[in-house]
Amino acid sequence: MSINKKATLVFAAFILSVILSGCGLFGGKEKKIDPPQDVTYLEEGETALTEENNAKEQEADVQKEAVEETVKTELYLIDKNGYVVPQTFALPKTESVAKQALEYLVENGPVSELLPNGFRAVLPADTQLTVKIKDGTAVVDFSKEFANYKPEDELKILQAVTWTLTQFDSVEKVKIQMKGTELTEMPVNGTPIGGELSRKDGINLDTAGVADITNSKAVTVYYLGGDEDNYYYVPVTRRVEKTIEDSIVAAVTELVKGPGYASPLLSEFNQDVELLDKPKVENGKVTLNFNEAIYGSFEEKMISKNVLNSLVLSLTEQKGIESVSITVEGKAEIVNENGEKLTEPVSRPEKVNTGSF
Repeated sequence: MSINKKATLVFAAFILSVILSGCGLFGGKEKKIDPPQDVTYLEEGETALTEENNAKEQEADVQKEAVEETVKTELYLIDKNGYVVPQTFALPKTESVAKQALEYLVENGPVSELLPNGFRAVLPADTQLTVKIKDGTAVVDFSKEFANYKPEDELKILQAVTWTLTQFDSVEKVKIQMKGTELTEMPVNGTPIGGELSRKDGINLDTAGVADITNSKAVTVYYLGGDEDNYYYVPVTRRVEKTIEDSIVAAVTELVKGPGYASPLLSEFNQDVELLDKPKVENGKVTLNFNEAIYGSFEEKMISKNVLNSLVLSLTEQKGIESVSITVEGKAEIVNENGEKLTEPVSRPEKVNTGSF
């Protein structure tokens, strides 16, 4: 064997011994490799689904907490046609819900970012107020800024304040003060207040067609306002003859008659709709028996959502009426627009114009 081959073999043996001994060529220490651990393999997409579900659960928790920290409140605002209309908002939960509701009626106040298109607040900007409730009466004391409104808004302000406050179970009547002094008339146009205000004074008053107002009585019905893609319900107080004994019949008659020709409001009632029997009231439920003209679709025996809602809102506005049951020629084979059978009486929603009613 040659010296070169022998040297080569010696060097190779040296390299091998270095590798086996765990020493690096440049004096470094051995890099130990951990033995393989137990690994759990997920089905394809499982990790993503788990993360997505966790995210949804967290979002649901956040939404739940947000809902628990708010209270649904009706604010009576002025729409683009000048009607006083309830709109329901989720306002921050507070112990002074009545005071907060009125504060959200102030122009340039916290309601500014919530206003639907075409709506405006009713109280003058910078108006300050207090509310004290005792024995069913809310006494509202406004600051001097309260008088800074346009004359044409005077009656609307009275209606908006009264109907906003009387949504609460603890309030039946309203008294208005300014700077601590009770008002007997409004400060700008002199509209008489007459002590206490209530829903009996009406809203969006319509006296057309009534020759003798003193010989008439008020009935409030709900027509459709807004546009086709965004309808909402507008309360209108009409005057009917006192000779009409049954206020329920009077309300149905006004709904079928519909708003006046010059009104921007709408009604989906067929003009041929008739009550076949006298309404029956029992334990807060009124039963109405209509002819087939009440159907929005005769083939499906379907009643339209807007017809049903207008009936329920209008009739439950009357004292003692809590729900409405509808039959057609004595039969209860009616479905709503969702194809659901109306097997139970329909109750008034907790709040009006929430977007879900």
